[in-house]
Amino acid sequence: MELLKLHRRRSRLSDVAYIGLNVGLAIAIFVITISTENVWLPLLIILLGKWRVFAVRPRFWRQNVLANSVDAIVGISHVLFLYAASGELWLQIALTIGYVIWLLFIKPRSKHIYVVAQAGIALFLGITSVSMLAYGQDALVFVAGIWVIGYASARHVLLHYETPMTAFFSLVWALFVAELGWFSYSWLFAYQLPNSGDLKLSQLALIVTLLGFVTERGLASRHAHGAVRRSDLVLPFVFATLLIAILVLFFSRLTAANGL
Repeated sequence: MELLKLHRRRSRLSDVAYIGLNVGLAIAIFVITISTENVWLPLLIILLGKWRVFAVRPRFWRQNVLANSVDAIVGISHVLFLYAASGELWLQIALTIGYVIWLLFIKPRSKHIYVVAQAGIALFLGITSVSMLAYGQDALVFVAGIWVIGYASARHVLLHYETPMTAFFSLVWALFVAELGWFSYSWLFAYQLPNSGDLKLSQLALIVTLLGFVTERGLASRHAHGAVRRSDLVLPFVFATLLIAILVLFFSRLTAANGL
C-alpha cells in the first residue's frame, strides 16, 4: 500500500511539473516576444526545448527529429504568429492560450482524432508560416519549406495507421503539396483578419488542409473496410470542394494578389 501511495504521489507531482513547465514555456515565449519584439530568442527557446532529441546515440537522431517534427512545426509557427501580431496584445494572448491548449491537451494524446488533428494543425500553421516568412524569397525556399511540412504531417498520420511504405506515401503527399506551392507562388493570396497586425491567413494553407482532410478520410475508409467506400468520402469531398470554391471564386476577389 505504501508503494502504491508513493507511486500516486509521484504521478501527481509529475503531472503538476509537466503542466507547470509547459505553461511556463508558453508564458516565457509570450513575454520575450512582446518585450523584445525579436523573433530569434523565442525560436531558440523552442529549439532548445527539443534537446532530448539529440540526447541519444547519433544513429537515433533522424528518427527522433522526424518524430518531433510536427510539434516543432507548431512551436515555430506559434512564435512567428506572435511576432506577426506585434502591437495586438489581445491576439497575442489568444495565441498563447491556444499554444497552451496544444501543449497540454492536443500534443500528448495518441487517439486517432488527436493524431489527425495534430497533423492538420501542423499542416495549416506550417504552410501559413512559410507563406509569411519565405514569400518574396527564392521560390525554391518557399517550395522546400512546404515540402518539409507536407512530409512531416503525412508521416505523422500514416504511422498511426501503420501503413506499409509510409515513407514512400509521405514523399508522394509532400511532392503533391510542394507542387501546389510552386503553382500558387506567383499568385499567393492571404486573408487579413481585423486588428491582427501583420498576421495573415494563407489561402494555400486552407486549401491544402482541406485536401489533406479528404485524403485522410479516404485513408480511414480503406483502413476500416479494405477499400475506399464512396459513402465515406462523399460528404468530406463535397464539404472541401464547396469551401475551396468559395475561397477561390469569392474571397480571392476581396484580397490582393501577392498579399503576403
